[in-house]
Amino acid sequence: MDAPQQTSGDLPPQLPTLGEAFKYWLKLGFISFGGPAGQISMMHQELVERRRWISEQRYLHALNYCMLLPGPEAIQLAIYISWLMHGIKGAVMAGVLFFLPAFVLLSLLAGIYLNFGDVPAVQGIFYGIKPAVVAVVLFAAWRIGSRSIKSEILFAIAVLAFIGILFFDIGFPWIVLAAAILGAIGAKLMPAKFKVGGGHGASNKEYGPALIDDDTPPPAHARFTWRKLTVTVIAFVLIWVVGMAMLLGKPELFNMGKFFTKAAFLTLGGAYAVLPYVYQNAVEHFGWLTGPQMMDGLALGETTPGPLIMIVTWVGYLGGVSKSIFGDPVAAGLAGATVATFFTFLPSFFFIIAGGPIIEATRGELKFTAPLTAITAAVVGVILNLAVFFAWHTFWPKATAAAPFSGPFDVIPVILTAACFIALWKYKADIMRVIGVCALLGLAYSFVM
Repeated sequence: MDAPQQTSGDLPPQLPTLGEAFKYWLKLGFISFGGPAGQISMMHQELVERRRWISEQRYLHALNYCMLLPGPEAIQLAIYISWLMHGIKGAVMAGVLFFLPAFVLLSLLAGIYLNFGDVPAVQGIFYGIKPAVVAVVLFAAWRIGSRSIKSEILFAIAVLAFIGILFFDIGFPWIVLAAAILGAIGAKLMPAKFKVGGGHGASNKEYGPALIDDDTPPPAHARFTWRKLTVTVIAFVLIWVVGMAMLLGKPELFNMGKFFTKAAFLTLGGAYAVLPYVYQNAVEHFGWLTGPQMMDGLALGETTPGPLIMIVTWVGYLGGVSKSIFGDPVAAGLAGATVATFFTFLPSFFFIIAGGPIIEATRGELKFTAPLTAITAAVVGVILNLAVFFAWHTFWPKATAAAPFSGPFDVIPVILTAACFIALWKYKADIMRVIGVCALLGLAYSFVM
């Protein structure tokens, strides 16, 4: 589909029109499964290897910047590349098209879920899915931890984060702040303990001249000036203020706007890192949805296109309905979903449009700082806590906070969780297939019980 214009192997391709780029970003929005790693790999294959819109060095440079930012790195990478080619119009186009299909699909699924979630067959499907979610979150903790925890100090930070959030209910922002402070201190006292190898190193592969090549100067719109930065910051602040002002008559929507703005700035380490923070507030503080509903939404988020942080669309939809924001449940759900999605992704556009010129002006390898390394270690403990929370709801389905181990212990989800983790870890099974198999097993179980 949309093959690039063929050029000589010695010539870079021509700049695609906005229409040509629109077709690609729309297609990506519908096929961007596999989480950030899969989405980043997919864009590399298409944009670096096949279309040659950007060279590998420039692609990795943009990716390194996005990896340092709060927020979903895959969508920010798409925004960055499209911004380089087509300016602000391109940034908005790529970003919106990246999450729009997932927004529509998750809103539709949320409406179906609320109307038919008590049907035995549907309950059976989610009975099978929940153990898979436990395994997926455990696997995420292992995968991030194996890459980031390279010293006993970082391991200790992960353990402290786990204990702090599980036993002392310390808020996620405070854990992030404490980890950053420990990292800053550790960088001076024991710098070797905070060095993490690996990363997205440069590749030696050559795919021919690229439209945005290694030595291509930034286009005019991507050149840094203090005036441009000031205007951009003011513009985004005004957009946020106007957006919040439009919600003043609806307290729950106003709370969603404030909360998801804060959450967007705390997504260091990816969506799994911020999920406990979303849970703490959406479930325990605001009461927008229940713990099991959060798990069901996470399962659906894993099996739909777009970034996993699209779970906020699910949270917003269920929150809008549960709080009866409008008399019509569909209108209430869509209002909540729209507010949650808008305020979650607005900072991503800001980081690229405001920060991109600075990155282009100081092009070079970006490295993780010691505070960020410590935060990443803490994130592992936070994700492990999320897995414990999900496992508790799954293995003791009738337990409550007052009686955490009351009711029967369900051994079937334990077996499924172990099997799913082994499939993900040892056999590198696709997450969607694992969840799909568990859904079918749960459906079959609903017919025999």
